[in-house]
Amino acid sequence: MSAAPAAGRRRADAQRNIDAILDAGLACLSRDRQASLADIAAAAGVGRMTLYGHFRTRADLVEGVLARLLAQCDEVLGRVELDAEPATALGELIGSAWQLVHQFHAVKSAAATELGEERLRAHHDQPMARVRQLLERGRDTGAFRRDLPVSWLVTVFYSIVHAAADECAAGRLDPAQAPRVITATVLAAAAPPPDPGGARRGKWPTTEGMPSFVTLARNTWNVTPPSR
Repeated sequence: MSAAPAAGRRRADAQRNIDAILDAGLACLSRDRQASLADIAAAAGVGRMTLYGHFRTRADLVEGVLARLLAQCDEVLGRVELDAEPATALGELIGSAWQLVHQFHAVKSAAATELGEERLRAHHDQPMARVRQLLERGRDTGAFRRDLPVSWLVTVFYSIVHAAADECAAGRLDPAQAPRVITATVLAAAAPPPDPGGARRGKWPTTEGMPSFVTLARNTWNVTPPSR
């Protein structure tokens, strides 16, 4: 028997073990963000030494699980039609992302503990690149504001989506309502500012002539002008 087929089988076995460990890690951490390596090894059907052979620390494993999860998220976001009207496309992007963000909130919490917020955010670079692309197109067409850095608007998007997941986990927000709430909040933040001349003249900004998504956001929050 040649060495090449045997080496190939060993690599295939190792990859199967890695896949099993990552799948088990995703399942276990989704249920309990404090799941131990022993719990994950048992769920994967491998010994602890096998697990340690691929992931030396819990942080290494959590990071691997997070990378796999975000690859799934990026694949889901890749199916959203970003060439649609910017506000509509952003709403669809949020709706597509939300189920994964909500379902795997505990994984994100475990990653924040093990990796820190900076490394956690860095892992979101690829999904956030899609958000940035959409925001930049919206700025070019006048649908989104140009007076703030696009990097800041991406941060607003990221922060609001994950804040909504925190609120749902705490029982303060209905997960079924979260996509609507996130969309209204993000679109209101990204909307072009009202005419400053009108504000100087003491006029309350109206939605006349403004993009329809601003009207949606204001109606969602029941904002009304003060009585004169």
